[in-house]
This record gives sequence, C-alpha cells and structure tokens, in this order.
Amino acid sequence: MAYDFVCIGSASIDHFAETDSELIKIQTRTTTEELIAYPLGSKLLINKLNITTGGGGTNSAVALSRLGLNTAFLGKVGEDSNGDVIIQSLEAEGVDFIGGREGQTGISIILDSISEDRSILAFKGANNFLKLSDVIPFESKWVYLASMLGESLGTVLDVVKARDCKLAFNPSNYQVELGDGQLLELISYVDLLIMNREEACKLLGVSCEENHDPQELMKSLEKFKPDMFVITDGSRGVYVSDRRNFYHGVPLEGITVVETTGAGDALAATFVAALSMGETYEYAIDMAMTNAESVIQRKGSKENLLYCKDIKKKIEQQQRHIAKAVLA
Repeated sequence: MAYDFVCIGSASIDHFAETDSELIKIQTRTTTEELIAYPLGSKLLINKLNITTGGGGTNSAVALSRLGLNTAFLGKVGEDSNGDVIIQSLEAEGVDFIGGREGQTGISIILDSISEDRSILAFKGANNFLKLSDVIPFESKWVYLASMLGESLGTVLDVVKARDCKLAFNPSNYQVELGDGQLLELISYVDLLIMNREEACKLLGVSCEENHDPQELMKSLEKFKPDMFVITDGSRGVYVSDRRNFYHGVPLEGITVVETTGAGDALAATFVAALSMGETYEYAIDMAMTNAESVIQRKGSKENLLYCKDIKKKIEQQQRHIAKAVLA
C-alpha cells in the first residue's frame, strides 16, 4: 500500500506515576545535576497512575495521522495484551500497523518530580528485535524515523537503503550517545535531521555545558549529509537551518507545563508534516511549536495532539515571533 508517511520507531505502554518524590541537586567543579530521590527500603505509594500508549514511533504516527496524512507505523510489539492495545489504539487513529510481533511489548515508567520534568525507566523489549522478515512491503513519500536500537537499527538501515523517498530522522539521546558507525551511516541517508541541543552537542563531540551559539552549532552540523537541521532547546525555542537561512521560533508566553513526554515527537512530526504539505519554514515552525505546546499541557504523549484545523485556528489567534537570518 502507498502512504504519505511511514513512521519507524518504538512502541510502548507508558505508566505515568505521580509520587511524593524529592528533587536533589549535586554540584561538582564542572557540572550540576538534578536527581529524583526516593527513600531507600520504603514502600512508596503512587498517588495517581495514568496508563497510555507511547514510544517515539507511535507518538509520531498518531501526530501525522491527526494532521490528515495517510500514515503507517513500522515497528515491533510483543505477542501479549499490551501489543494488542497498541495495535488497536493505532487502528482507532487511522494508522496501519505494518511491523512484527514477538516477545514482550516495551514498557516505560515515567516518574514525576517536583518540577514539570521527569525521569523515565524504559524497557525496550520487542522494540530492539525488528527483523527484515517483519517488514510488510510498502511505498511512501516520506519515511519518518524515530530512535531504534539493537537488531532493529540494522534492519532500519537495510530498509532505508532500499527506499527512494524523503527521510526525516529524530534520534534519541541514548542513540546519539552510542555514536557508532551504524548511526553515522544512517544519517548519511537523511534529508532532515531533528535533535535537541544536548543531542546535537553529543553528535558533534562538544560539551553540552557550554552555551554554544545556535548558529555555530548549525554550521558545525553541515559536515553531515542532511539538507536541513532542526535543534530544539526547551524554553529557548526551536532553531532551523536549510544551509542558507537560519530560523528561530520563540515559545508563547503563559503556557502551563504539566509534563513534557511526547512534546519532542509532536514537534518533529508536525514540522516534517507541514513541509510535506508545502508550508513555508516559518509556518512549519509555528505549527510544530503549537502542537508541542499543546502536548505539554497534559500528561500523556498523545492525549493533547492537535488536528490540522485546530493548529491553524490557534495560529490565527496567536502571534509567535519567528526570526530569520542568512547563515554566515
């Protein structure tokens, strides 16, 4: 079957646990790190538990489908009830499942902290064991690639090599940390690379603690093949480069941050979708940030994903500052 987008990435059942955690800060001569702390040897009661589907692949697939694009998800889930739940939830969103089933479905446990940030315990399970024999043949205008590890990364490389379509890649922090040859080979096939600031610094081998100028980071990324780069930077906004021009989108004021899981997936998928629809870079940035800002206002990575008409309506009602400059 032919699709507008095929999303390749992870699928999981997400458990959002609200607990009475403490936030501690450890400072050394060179770094400062914040940690969630729980008392050792105690039974910890969960105040509230919210269970949803998640994973970068399914989050992105649902975002694209809600934007009106014919979308499929290629990944691997277990032969268990959790796998059934994920496939059924994708079908309810109009997303075809064209992957495999084996073993145990991935699970994530999201632990809250005093602030709006969180820590995630991730069991990858079946996500790491996608085989070429699991892949149902497809045709697609775009392949959107989220993070994959283990055997799945090699399979993804084989799939990408056989494709003649646009490829967007949104790797994870731990995938960039690996920095192995497979990751760099995969990037050599990518048209659009999307990362957060920390991931961009790690890919370039520079310190994340230093306040690198975003335009300089973009110039440094030009040693890699992609035609376009996107760097997200939390409250500082979003930076985009097409090797000629540099764009900076600023977050709207007054947004209440409840939980950030899934916001990066929403932003990346929406930006790529907007470009595929022929939108300008500035409008694509506005659409992407609007969807991400919706997601962070509620727990759950898919619960507050917007439909295309809702995004455009919000854009009409807001004034986001997006700067444009020529790259030196």
